[in-house]
Amino acid sequence: MTAILETVSLVRRFGGLVATSDVSLTLHQGARHALIGPNGAGKTTFVNLLTGALKPTSGRILLEGVDITREAAHRRVGRGMARTFQINQLFPDLTPLETVTFAVLERCGRGMDAVRSVAGHAAEIDEAADILERFRLADVMGWKTSDMPYGKQRLLEIAVAIAARPKVLLLDEPAAGVPEGERHEILDMVNALPASVAVLLIEHDMDLVFSFAERISVLVNGALLVEGTTREVAEDPRVRTAYLGEDADA
Repeated sequence: MTAILETVSLVRRFGGLVATSDVSLTLHQGARHALIGPNGAGKTTFVNLLTGALKPTSGRILLEGVDITREAAHRRVGRGMARTFQINQLFPDLTPLETVTFAVLERCGRGMDAVRSVAGHAAEIDEAADILERFRLADVMGWKTSDMPYGKQRLLEIAVAIAARPKVLLLDEPAAGVPEGERHEILDMVNALPASVAVLLIEHDMDLVFSFAERISVLVNGALLVEGTTREVAEDPRVRTAYLGEDADA
């Protein structure tokens, strides 16, 4: 299997605090991989290192075999890496159609056109409408984003990421803050992501993790504790102790 994304002995220190400790992880093309761990385990720090929001203290990051460790975040996006955030980063006064059209224009290298207006970009608007239809957002594509239910705002974030046509998609707790009644839509859409896209899911919702992931890595205190199939991880006593808060001898 071809590796699409690799980290090699990745370390990030904040003074005397080691937030990421010698993490080596491989994501294959089309992977469905989850990264889990207790609060403070370093999951979001790890994603920030992958995307260029933070620079590692040491170690390497490879995307399709190319060392991107010191590349700027926008160059990583250009190479095919996209992400969502724990707290949404959407523009509240824009509509979903405008938001996704802007993302399409940016991918096409015409992001400055979006500063003026999306009008006159029929092909990009049509593509954006198709993406919104796929994410069950067609009925709200003309709403202000701030007026949408929170679950649909989370879906819009994923739609924006997909508009970039990523090879690797990093989903940082896509169901965070979503009411229970709206979580099934997030689950359905995550499961329906294109098979060609390798996905690394960072999530606390174990229903979402176990319904989606083929492999799981468990991060504790910034270091990888265990990695394996969903069944292997679910049955590992170290995971029950460190993450689920159970007694390994129970």
